[in-house]
Amino acid sequence: MKLLSSYPYDLSVIVISFNTRDLLRDCLQSLLVECAQLPESMMVEILVVDNGSQDGSAEMVMGEIIPASQVPGSKSVVRLIASDINLGFGAANNLALEQAQGRYLVLLNSDAFLHPGSLGHAVEHLEENPAVGVGGARLVSRDGAWQPSARRFHSIASDAMVLTGLSHRFPGSRIFGALDRTWADPEVPADVDWVPGAFSILRREALVKAGAFDPAFFLYYEEVDLCRRIKAAGYRVAYWPDVVVTHVGGESSRQLASLAFSKTAAQVVKWRMRSTLLYYRKHHGWKARLAYWLELGLYGIRNLRNRNSSDPSRKERAREAEIMAGLMRQAWRETQGGHVSPPRPW
Repeated sequence: MKLLSSYPYDLSVIVISFNTRDLLRDCLQSLLVECAQLPESMMVEILVVDNGSQDGSAEMVMGEIIPASQVPGSKSVVRLIASDINLGFGAANNLALEQAQGRYLVLLNSDAFLHPGSLGHAVEHLEENPAVGVGGARLVSRDGAWQPSARRFHSIASDAMVLTGLSHRFPGSRIFGALDRTWADPEVPADVDWVPGAFSILRREALVKAGAFDPAFFLYYEEVDLCRRIKAAGYRVAYWPDVVVTHVGGESSRQLASLAFSKTAAQVVKWRMRSTLLYYRKHHGWKARLAYWLELGLYGIRNLRNRNSSDPSRKERAREAEIMAGLMRQAWRETQGGHVSPPRPW
């Protein structure tokens, strides 16, 4: 990532997709509409990174979205960057960041949809606040329910609040709700530790100073790590409630713990565990072992409490706890205690 002597575009919007063709189509179509509402002089490039999809996502972009962006008077240029393999979120973004020619950089999930005026608000906020390196949006589900959007850095204590369910039970508590700031009014802008990668706008200078995404994180924690480094470089991370984004994926991920374990769900959970260990080892050293013990301990307690019950639902909870403990042990081995990122794709 480097500074440019001149910027052909005001914005570079980067969208990563992996087998999300239909959502990607809707995302890009709504993005083109939103870009058309920006000031007359503002030019935008949209960089779509296809992460080795097998569902025709790349062909859809080439056949439908790029031609739609080429109408007379369009202020948006769409380019496709195709990867043969799934690079993961951070490395795929890095691929686009190396080619991006915009003054500001926007990261947008393929399952995220900007509300009218939100992109313009984000640009205005960044221009008005030169000390801000990263800005985030108010994320909502399709029914308008708030999703965690303005977050604190992970700690063993705050992770324990989430894993035990106390953060869900007492969302208004500044102690139990610390990680996701569930106690805070979502209508109030704030300086925070990190914002989710479903939508963020970045100042190029901050990214040049802090460095791009760490490719060790295949999925999960990559934006936490990046925001941590941007803050360490002297920039602020801001949450802006008037930048509103509907995030479809957040709806299902919130429910993951209550679902019966499938092979896919177990794989995603293990990715999260790997990234947890990598993050703690990178930023907190020996506390990676505490993070490991925390999860093993809680899953062990859950298993003991439920495995001898005659209630089928409690027996299922015991089985899931046993699976989770096994996944954490596997993640510890595969990352060598958080020291090594397994080869991509995970």
